[in-house]
Amino acid sequence: MTLSLLVVSISFYLKEYISPDSDLYATLSLVSMAGVVVMVIAFSLGLGAMPWIIMSEILPINIKGLAGSFATLANWFFSWLVTLTANLLLDWSSGGTFTIYTAVCVFTAGFVAIWVPETKGKTLEEIQQFFR
Repeated sequence: MTLSLLVVSISFYLKEYISPDSDLYATLSLVSMAGVVVMVIAFSLGLGAMPWIIMSEILPINIKGLAGSFATLANWFFSWLVTLTANLLLDWSSGGTFTIYTAVCVFTAGFVAIWVPETKGKTLEEIQQFFR
């Protein structure tokens, strides 16, 4: 996701310095569109499922309902926030918008690498011990 968003942001930055009549401008438009498509595919295969996987694997049974509701609320709230601000950011700067999204992806990858435990082959008790 990070690499595809970086490609999109660079494409938009370069388009600011190129004549709209040139062939390179059209090529950069296709590159930016392909970058967005790759990002959507990468999100669907990876990060998009993350909240649901985390909820099912690390939450204890006694709080799974309440915590799952809160996690779902947070997931949809941030989806709404991105949707709400996307047009405002694109009006400001297309390249800047995708640079911000790239930075958020870098932060998210770091967060997942540091704070999300590996659960393969572990019991719920072993996973809960990680958080104590």
